Amino acid sequence: MKTITKIALSGLFIAAAVMPSIGTASMQETFRVAATDMNKTGAGDAASAHGVAVKVGDLEVSGAFTKAMLPGQPVGGGYFTVRNNGAADDRLVSASSPIAGTVELHEMAMQGQVMKMRRLDGGIAIPAGKTVELAPGGLHLMFMKVTEPFKNGGKVPVTLTFEKAGKVDITLPVGAAGPGGHQHN
Repeated sequence: MKTITKIALSGLFIAAAVMPSIGTASMQETFRVAATDMNKTGAGDAASAHGVAVKVGDLEVSGAFTKAMLPGQPVGGGYFTVRNNGAADDRLVSASSPIAGTVELHEMAMQGQVMKMRRLDGGIAIPAGKTVELAPGGLHLMFMKVTEPFKNGGKVPVTLTFEKAGKVDITLPVGAAGPGGHQHN
């Protein structure tokens, strides 16, 4: 189910956690519809997202974005692309933001017929000469305990810490909430 890595997940996982009565078949249909909509619009591709590239060491961070948070939504997601132009591997080890109590590195992946999300305590590998995309439905930042919900047109400041390249500040422009674009909830 490769298209799952590019879909907008607008509130689906929050809904599953908050409303356990939502059936698996219903969630799978929602994923299928969202994936179809995303493929039609071409949205969800972090490489075509907002912003200018920021360089730190041999790394280039580009395409940063997030989405407005829906009412009552306790978490938000952050996405960007990292290109390692160097000869040595690096690793994204942490992220922080003044508008979130915690920012975690997460991954979503299919395990059998179930999409599961997990925290990546060991960080995210950025292999030499490769590009790693943090995008809805895959690797991403998870903003928790936000001080104020992300609003369309706003900006979310983030400090990324890489094992070798060090720290770099980026800004994630906030787009509209909903399945018509980049989304994490």
